[in-house]
Amino acid sequence: MNKNVALYQQVKDILIKRIQSRIWEPNALIPTEQDLMKEFDVSRTTIRQAISLLVQEGLIEKRQGKGTIVKPQQLVGSLGRLKGFAEEVMEKGLTPHSKLMRVEFTEDLYEEKLILDLPEEAEILIIERVRFADGVPIALERSCWPKEIGEVLIKYDLDSAKFYTILEKNNIMLKRAKEKISAMNATLYEADLLGIRGGEALLEMSRLSFGIDDKPIEYTRTKYRSDQYHYDIELTR
Repeated sequence: MNKNVALYQQVKDILIKRIQSRIWEPNALIPTEQDLMKEFDVSRTTIRQAISLLVQEGLIEKRQGKGTIVKPQQLVGSLGRLKGFAEEVMEKGLTPHSKLMRVEFTEDLYEEKLILDLPEEAEILIIERVRFADGVPIALERSCWPKEIGEVLIKYDLDSAKFYTILEKNNIMLKRAKEKISAMNATLYEADLLGIRGGEALLEMSRLSFGIDDKPIEYTRTKYRSDQYHYDIELTR
């Protein structure tokens, strides 16, 4: 133990590492106060201070008649930074993956072409995926791309593709994006894909991204499970 740092803080830091490294899985019971006292050779007060801080930070939860469990963490989207789903998942220490549902070039999506500022006769690539974090279905993603961008993306494995990383590798840089967030209810089809009940609340995010020339290059609508994802907004005055 470091004599310059309070014991409860040192214990807390060790417990956090166990949660982040998934030594303690979500919903798993953590050891009792008595067991932790013996392990760290500290007082009950020290253990309770460390546990109390972890509860305040939302990492663990005390459940009546059961004990203290590791609280499953929601994914947090941060407004103000342009990043993809996989980046958000990895920042939480989780593993992202996708299930490809649809990929095709089409001329039929006139509303999407209008949003992307494309002519009526243009082709666009549509990609639909179910997005997962550590095997849990989190979101349904439907992205539309101009044909020249789509021809770059379609060369890759779209089950594992990180779109923004691929674009940057091909010297296609994103400059900015506009987002709209709204609430909706899951259809039976959407609920089945996400492992929830029909009618449950979803958080829908619509994103229009622009390249360095300020021309639209991506229009994506993503529907998130509201029990697994929320937005974090920091305001200043």
